[in-house]
Formats: sequence, C-alpha cells, structure tokens
Amino acid sequence: MKYFAWIALLLVVGDAAFAQQTGIPAISILEEANGGRTWSVSLQILLIMTALTLLPSLVLATTSFTRIIIVLAILRQALGMPQTPPNNVLVGLALFLSLFIMSPVLTQVYDDAVGPYMEGVMEIDQAAMNAQKPMREFMLGQTREPDIAMFSGLAGYEGFESADDIPLTVLMPSFLTSELKTAFQIGFLTFIPFLIIDLVVSSVLMSMGMMMLSPMLISLPFKIMLFVLVDGWTLLMGTLASSFSIL
Repeated sequence: MKYFAWIALLLVVGDAAFAQQTGIPAISILEEANGGRTWSVSLQILLIMTALTLLPSLVLATTSFTRIIIVLAILRQALGMPQTPPNNVLVGLALFLSLFIMSPVLTQVYDDAVGPYMEGVMEIDQAAMNAQKPMREFMLGQTREPDIAMFSGLAGYEGFESADDIPLTVLMPSFLTSELKTAFQIGFLTFIPFLIIDLVVSSVLMSMGMMMLSPMLISLPFKIMLFVLVDGWTLLMGTLASSFSIL
C-alpha cells in the first residue's frame, strides 16, 4: 500500500513542478464553460491512488468476502485440519466466489459509473455517487434492521425516512455485524455433523479402554470420508452463494 502512496505523491509533486513552470495550478477545481466545475487531472489521480490503497478494506467491508472466509475457516477447524487447506487457498477461493456473487453488482457499477467516467462523459464525483448506489442496495439487502438501529442510535440518529438516507458510516458497520452473525450461523450448522463423529469416536474409544489414543486421529479419516461422500465443497459453495439471495 505504501508504494501506491509514494507513486501518488511523486505524481502530485511532479505535476506541481510542471505547474510552477507553466503557471497552471497542480491541484485545483476548474471552471467549465457551462458554469460547472471539474477537478484537475492531478487531483483525480491522487484520489484514484488513494482509493486503490483502501481497496482491500473495501473488499472486506462491502462485499461477500467476510462471510465466505469465516465459514471456510470454521469448516477447516471442524474437519480437524487447522492448516489444510492452506490460507492462500482459502483466501483465493473466498475471493473468486465473492467475485462470482458480486458480479451483478460490479457489472452495474461499471455500466453506471466506471464506463461513463473512462469515456469522459461523467465527472468523478457523479461517477462515485452512481457507483455507490448498487453497493448500498447489496449491503442493505444483507443487513439486519436491529443492527442498523443499534448503530444509528450510537451515532445519534433518531431515524431515517428511507433506506437512501442511511449514511455509509452507519451502513457499513451494520453490514459487517450482520455478516458476522450470518457467517457464525452457517458455521455452526457446518460444525454439527463433524462434532457428532468426534463424539461417537470418543465414546467408542472410551468403551474399549483406549484412552491413550487420540480421538482426533481416528475421527479425521471418517470426517474426510463424510465430507467427500456428500460432495461437501459443492454443497458448501452452493449454500454460501444462495445465502446472498441474488442468484
């Protein structure tokens, strides 16, 4: 992230040095012939570079990534294999599944904001507002009303006339809280079958007097076999995707 910040700083400093020679301000708001205003190119580049540094946080805070990665981590613990699949595999799986789930939202963002801005027919501030709308609709669809009410009360808001009036400072933590609740609910249901296998294996070993043998060592092959027989990965991925109610 610091490299993006350095690049943005060099761009602004270089543009400022060029501006001193040409007499053009480096960071300014330019007046248009029709009475409107637009930001200078250097300021737009600075804002874009800043947005790139915040991109990982935005992925965590506004997409389906949080729910998916938590459920996958709980599944790994339920199987009794804390390091398998490795973290890189889980993150990659969660990232591409999030891309699949968010593809309708991202397509709308591109059509309404990114595409017109890159073609030069829309200003950056209007593009930002247009990009915000589909993301807000997605987050509102996954956020519980009690969570919104709690954060609204903490922020000092008495209420909102419509969903469009909810600020992002309230919506984003409410969305993350709801995602954590949903992820733990799905993780709990995922954990139960493997817990039953552990209990059965432990009871059998105790009845046989084999108390020195680790139940986890015996139950692991049975849990893997159960997961494979029920086609667990397909079932889990389908459940996670359908839990967002957009397919």
